[in-house]
Amino acid sequence: MNVVIVGHVDHGKSTLIGRLLADTGSLPQGKLEAVKENCRRTSKPFEYAFLLDALKDEQSQGITIDTARCFFKSAKRDYIIIDAPGHIEFLKNMITGAARAEAAVLVIDAHEGIRENSKRHGYMMSFLGIRNITICVNKMDLVQYDRKVFEDIKTQYEEFLREINLKPTNFIPIAAREGENIVGLSAKMPWHKESSVLQALDHFTKAAPNHARELRFPVQDIYKFTAQGDDRRIFAGRVESGTVTVGDEVVFLPSKKTSRVTSVEGFPKTNGNLAFAGQSTGVTLETQVYVRPGEIMCKAKEKLTHTGTKFKANIFWMGKQPFVKGKNYKLKIATQQVPVVLSEILNVLDASELSSIQDKPQVDRHDVAECVFETLKPIAFDDIHFIPETGRFVIVDNYEIAGGGIILSPVYAQESVLGRHVKNREFSWTRSDITPDKRAMKYQHKAVLIVLTGQADTGKQSLAKALEEALFKMEKFTYFLGVSNQILDSGSGTNDRVLNRVQHIQQLGEMAHVLTDAGLILITSVSDIDDDELNMLKYLNSPNKTIVVNVGPNSFTQAEVDLVLEEHEPTASGVAKIVDCLTKSLVLDPEYSI
Repeated sequence: MNVVIVGHVDHGKSTLIGRLLADTGSLPQGKLEAVKENCRRTSKPFEYAFLLDALKDEQSQGITIDTARCFFKSAKRDYIIIDAPGHIEFLKNMITGAARAEAAVLVIDAHEGIRENSKRHGYMMSFLGIRNITICVNKMDLVQYDRKVFEDIKTQYEEFLREINLKPTNFIPIAAREGENIVGLSAKMPWHKESSVLQALDHFTKAAPNHARELRFPVQDIYKFTAQGDDRRIFAGRVESGTVTVGDEVVFLPSKKTSRVTSVEGFPKTNGNLAFAGQSTGVTLETQVYVRPGEIMCKAKEKLTHTGTKFKANIFWMGKQPFVKGKNYKLKIATQQVPVVLSEILNVLDASELSSIQDKPQVDRHDVAECVFETLKPIAFDDIHFIPETGRFVIVDNYEIAGGGIILSPVYAQESVLGRHVKNREFSWTRSDITPDKRAMKYQHKAVLIVLTGQADTGKQSLAKALEEALFKMEKFTYFLGVSNQILDSGSGTNDRVLNRVQHIQQLGEMAHVLTDAGLILITSVSDIDDDELNMLKYLNSPNKTIVVNVGPNSFTQAEVDLVLEEHEPTASGVAKIVDCLTKSLVLDPEYSI
């Protein structure tokens, strides 16, 4: 069982762990004596925390900076103990250490009382979905083992925990340095008869193993091998929960593409037909599907992930700049990376003061907030209490992890950011007196955006240029625009590939709307565009017409395609087929077609 030890700085977390290791005989032979000798040689008083704090700057400052891990056994089971830093400047490290914990021990100094981070860390435990929690009131020796001090702290802290819907397993008065109530009940506190720290750990309930839950296999990458006649396409990643077996019918989300597993791969090669939670592996499929890294593979007959662009979540903000609405950030959940915006701030909790702030316009550093997020493309996710591994996320701002969160639920039936943008754009658009019908009469054709899609190197671009030339010879008002043109540069000053991809699609859609509104037949070719990006492009070009020509295998499952051409279709026949499609779509007058 993974157990994280948290609490305010100097409340005795590392001392508690050191004492646990020493009193359970879990230290390497001679380790305790070596630390005591080092303390004698340097004229330092011996501290059990020194058994854990290995970094020099930690010992010199007396604080834990990074998360330290150690192992020990009780009569019941094995433990991994994580010592998380308590100082407010190292909250990122604390959350990193606690993220995979199944249980938590939160330490409060009996002499100093409940402090800011005592509450903040309590919220973090709830925030991370940890349900096995013991509260240790430490340094009882400094208050002469006074029961009233313990009861007062217990009453105050229970009141706070009720506010955040968290119920601890128990409260234990301890004196870690003295070894009181650590592995057995203390004679100095006969009024406490419930359990020691070790007994409380042994009574924690172990969660169901990950392999017994629904399959969640985030795709990290797709590998194609060609040497020695190997034609496999291997979908590689880590099984976060459940199992995957040869013969399983699977669905990839959010694209909803389906296939069947034909092999489970490994390196070095294994002969097994099964992979389970915690394993990094790869699978090959019966029907080759085109999916991008980031999609989540699930079993078709099990409960699937949610898919959508909006969700409600709790977030803890650690960025130097406040978290604000209207700014593009990057969301990372499992292997997915997508642009995200803060859609709504429902409330902000000031954990130090135990107060909820309504209508706050931003989320400041170290604030905890309940928010609604919106991604610019659909993502696959679970709520935190169902599959935690696909219910946690981080927010990246300027290449730094600035926030971490847990998903509470999806949000449906609300207008999207893109929808509001298009509605506002159309409302404020000042139309000229030259109507689309007048332009069509003048140019002898209707305005349209022609998008040539497909994988790279299928002949799309040469076909698009040939189409432009053919329409130009027909005296049509036409123009070819490639997405690589510098005019599509996002101008955001970021080299982030994920954000730039979506921003380029958005800018192409905006430019298409302007040029088709001017009456052009606008031609563009875009490689590896998916359903959502294509729908975004068509939506941004609305209310003007869009025609989609797919060159090569059609990988779309939802987006509508008007014409499918063979890969490397001869230019003359390809152009003729597109012109015929334009004629049937009433873009061109049949009398003037080739």
